[in-house]
Amino acid sequence: MAMMKSFRVVAAAALLTVAAAAVSADHPTTYTVKRGDTLWDIAGRFLKRPWLWPEIWQANPQIRNPHLIYPGDVISLAYLDRVAVQPGARTDAPVTGVPLAEVEPFLKNLRIVDRIDDMPYVVGIEEDHEHAVGGSVVYIKGVDAQPGQRWAVVRPTVRYARLDRTACCDLFHADDLDYRGRRTLDGANFWTNAVTPDKGSEILGYELMQQSTGTISRGMVGGIEAATLVLDGNGREVRVGDRLVPVQPQPYDLQFFPHAPKAQFEYGRAQVLAVADELAHGGRRDVVALSVGARDGIDNGTVFSTWRVGSTAVDRVRKGGRDPDTVGRGDKVRLPDEFASHVMVFRTFDKVSYALVMDGIRPTAIGQELKHPDAPY
Repeated sequence: MAMMKSFRVVAAAALLTVAAAAVSADHPTTYTVKRGDTLWDIAGRFLKRPWLWPEIWQANPQIRNPHLIYPGDVISLAYLDRVAVQPGARTDAPVTGVPLAEVEPFLKNLRIVDRIDDMPYVVGIEEDHEHAVGGSVVYIKGVDAQPGQRWAVVRPTVRYARLDRTACCDLFHADDLDYRGRRTLDGANFWTNAVTPDKGSEILGYELMQQSTGTISRGMVGGIEAATLVLDGNGREVRVGDRLVPVQPQPYDLQFFPHAPKAQFEYGRAQVLAVADELAHGGRRDVVALSVGARDGIDNGTVFSTWRVGSTAVDRVRKGGRDPDTVGRGDKVRLPDEFASHVMVFRTFDKVSYALVMDGIRPTAIGQELKHPDAPY
């Protein structure tokens, strides 16, 4: 027991030494939080590594909830002196890990579900129109809805899947969905995505984009087999086949703070699946989808570094200008992975998560590997 206690003391002292070494040499002992700050900004300014925000929290034991840091609060940056926190006036909203305005559309309008076949759906539109806009009436099937209930109309856009490379030669799996939510080979994707290697094939989920919201005005009465939904005045167009989910007053977290992942994944397991707005590459403040989620221990605020996977190059010194397809594996050289950026998760589902690109030295791209933010290679 004495040895264990001694070990813990040494480990704690080592942790503080590492944390102190990460702080800029000319940092102040305290910092007053300002409106517009984020936890990423504060930790990045003084620690140089924003995912070490928990170290600031550790130095401030009076902060019971690190999510609730307000403009005007005075935060201690003196690790060994343990300067107490001085609360501010609490007149503004607390700061969070990222600017919420930049991710709010994705928080509100995008979600991942495991299945879509058993979801209620739009079966018809008033006057047999093809599309409906704000203020129109649509008819829904698959739920015994009651007047006054609020529903969101969502559209399946992409099916995320992980394919077994040994079972199929086709590595591309960004499956477009038609109006029934079934795969199609053409049409524009809201996302693009890449394959992730695994020992088996698996559906990671279906991405749903919110089109509109509405209120039930009439249930299935008098032999009518569909409920009536009056669309709100704003939103995108609605078509037959769109699905419905109940409106939730607060379906996502508003406060989260940056931290490193709980464990390193097996190489090739965690990758950038997609970049928003049909892009293959993203820069600072772009949104990306990741191939890991809550079942993998990912939660909001998890920070990864993204890496371009190193190429496999022909050793031209030994093999000259031969066609790479004619060169065996023993005469090829695996080149190092190349660091690209840091991303922070802001919304987590079971098998997929969304993250915001926080900083980087090159674009964040589909297929890049996700590693610990401090990974050296």
